[in-house]
Amino acid sequence: MSYSMKKLLGIVPVILCLASCGQKAAEQTHYVSETVPVIVSSEVRETVTEPGDDVNKEKDTEKERTEKMLTLTINGTPVKAEWENSESVRALSELAGKQPLSIQMSQYGGFEQVGPLGSSLPRNDKQTTTSAGDIVLYSGSNIVIFYGSNSWSYTRLGKITGLSVSELEGLLGNGDVSLTISLS
Repeated sequence: MSYSMKKLLGIVPVILCLASCGQKAAEQTHYVSETVPVIVSSEVRETVTEPGDDVNKEKDTEKERTEKMLTLTINGTPVKAEWENSESVRALSELAGKQPLSIQMSQYGGFEQVGPLGSSLPRNDKQTTTSAGDIVLYSGSNIVIFYGSNSWSYTRLGKITGLSVSELEGLLGNGDVSLTISLS
């Protein structure tokens, strides 16, 4: 065997190895939906996001947008609420985006305030035991805010945060209230 033939035979396994490594790398990265350059020790490397990460980011972003935009005021007092990421809350946001929703709430049962929306929202009723601060949709067209507890079939919309049970009772438990839902 000549020297050039031996050299060629020595190179062929290297080429095959590199080709198969490249194929494995391609197989491993075919699922990449997005790459982002990251500088680590002055080398540029790429981070890989898994399929579905974009969907989760979109859901988180949408939830953050809803939380930042949908505001709740009870008898002129702004209250913080954490809203569900649901079709019902998106529909509520659309309604409030057209004009602020002013809802006259009626105290009911010594544990909740109930008020008509004036239109129906999409429902996903589930048997629920509520607690103070829960905001739910009842029968698709009524907003209910609890300062006590009840068990019924509701669509969960959100929860008032940052207020104690006694503060919620003071805000909601002394007769009818006026509720305003708007976009900020």
